[in-house]
Order: sequence, then structure tokens, then C-alpha cells
Amino acid sequence: MGAAPLRAVPMGLLSIGQVLAALQEEFADLTPSKLRFLEDQGLVTPERTKSGYRKFSQEHVERVRLVLTLQRDHYLPLKKIAEVLEEIDAGRDPVIPGASQRSASTILTSKEVLSSDELCRAAATNKRFLGEAIAAGLLPATEVFPFDSIAQLTALVKLAQAGLTPRHLRSLRIAAEREAEMLALAVSSRGDKQGSPRAVDGSLELVEYLETVRSGVLRRKFGTL
Repeated sequence: MGAAPLRAVPMGLLSIGQVLAALQEEFADLTPSKLRFLEDQGLVTPERTKSGYRKFSQEHVERVRLVLTLQRDHYLPLKKIAEVLEEIDAGRDPVIPGASQRSASTILTSKEVLSSDELCRAAATNKRFLGEAIAAGLLPATEVFPFDSIAQLTALVKLAQAGLTPRHLRSLRIAAEREAEMLALAVSSRGDKQGSPRAVDGSLELVEYLETVRSGVLRRKFGTL
């Protein structure tokens, strides 16, 4: 595995600090230096921003969880762990050495949802602020949250520090809901059945284009101030 290329990083990725917050309850000895060491060994290759900052996707986080689990619970050396990862990358489900014929998929189940406590810890905030975000309709009113809620809640915290609280962003949610309706109509006009994989993929593709246009408008606006 080579070094991750420098490129624009998609939204929803996590910083090293957020990865630590998400994993340290399970792996108390995890540190930034250990994460960097795993990267140096080619076991995980996070995205890189143009400024060189590491950004981790859910897949990266789960890869780190697997590496740490194989070290802690199965006493595998890094060389053996690298071989396991190569098998996984090749689309296979390798048997873990010394694990009573257990495979990688049965040893570690991907954690795709977070409790409110885990979410608040990863985003460095509290349940009161989370409640404000939920009340404003910016996050779902649920007991567990999808992985990308970490990036969303973190962004809301940063905006609040600049004076834009969730209450101020209600209009953003309303605008986003209207845009979603507009995109759904655009996709359906192409004959794609609502809710079908083709319709979902088409909608997500349009979302990316819309985000690019919105970002350009905002950047030009601030460039003229």
C-alpha cells in the first residue's frame, strides 16, 4: 500500500482526534502516534487534504479496529496482520491464524451506528447541544446515529462557536429539504423509480453537483467582500 494521494477530501471524514474519540473506549492505549505508526506500516492509508492533514472514512476506522483487535485479542504480529488485510483487500474472508478457524468477518463486526454518548464524545460536545441540533431538524431524532453524524455534529459545533447556533440554521434545513424535493423530481423525470438503487445513485450524484455549485457561489460571494 502506497501513501494516500493528495486530493480534495470528501465531506464526512474524521480527523485523528475524532478517530481517537470514537475508538479509545474500546482501545484505551490508542494514541495519535500509534495511528501514524499503523499508517507508516501501510496497514491503513487515510485520505490526505491538500494541506497534508489525515482524514479517515468509516472504512479506515473499521480497518484500524480490526488491526487493533488482531493485536490485542489474537496476538498477531504486524506482518501477519498485513497478510490478513491483503486477503481482505482481495475480496476474501481469511481465516485468522490461531483463532480456531474463525474468519475476519466473524471476529469483528463493523460498527456502523453510535450511541448519543459516543457521538457527543467524538464531536467534543454534550447532549444538550445534540438536543438543540435534533430540535432544529439538523440531526435525526433517534437513539443511535449513523457514522457520518460525527462530522455533521462537529461542523455544527464549529458553526456555533462562530455564533451560528442550530437554531439559526433551521432555514438551512428547510432549504435542503426543498432541494431534496427538486432533485427527486429531476431523477423521477428520467424514469427512475423512486427508492430504486438507480434513483438513489442518481440523486446522490446530483447532490454532489449541487454542493459544488453552492460552494462556488459562496466562495465568490466572500471573494467580493
